[in-house]
Amino acid sequence: MVNSIRNVVRFVALANLSYFCIEFYFAQKIGSISLFADSIDFLEDASVNILIFIAIGWSLAARVWLSKFLALLLLVPAISVVVSIIYEISNPSAPDAISLTAVGFGALVVNSSCALLLAKFRSDKKSLVLAAYLSARNDALANLAIITAGVITIFWASAMPDLLVGVAIGALNADAALKVWRSA
Repeated sequence: MVNSIRNVVRFVALANLSYFCIEFYFAQKIGSISLFADSIDFLEDASVNILIFIAIGWSLAARVWLSKFLALLLLVPAISVVVSIIYEISNPSAPDAISLTAVGFGALVVNSSCALLLAKFRSDKKSLVLAAYLSARNDALANLAIITAGVITIFWASAMPDLLVGVAIGALNADAALKVWRSA
């Protein structure tokens, strides 16, 4: 069972790191706050899964400490969103709607796949795999919102849909951090 969990966590870490590169590139290219926040979240998810991969064989006390550290790590995207929002309010511009929608759809495929793989292990190893599962689940929800913002922006060229989704991504990650902290 431990080897199965380790294999899934390794795959999820690599998938998240790979899509971070894609999403971060497009976030910078089209000026999207929601893609930027989500790309940072992909990097955070990759980090979380790498740490979980390493810590699966650790003692209970060490896993509890790591779970609390992971809960704090889940707040990183929320902080980056705040900085991005402040900048976007000062310099509003609508991102390219087609790119936003397409990249959001790709992220949805990656995150949904990761969440499905992690779902069967989320009660094993308690908060460690729960942290990975919550991250993937939250990202899939955020990706649906990014796709929606992209579609809205096709018909209404405004920075507002992208900005609102960026705020929502930060709120989802804050909620996941709280759940992981409590489960530790």
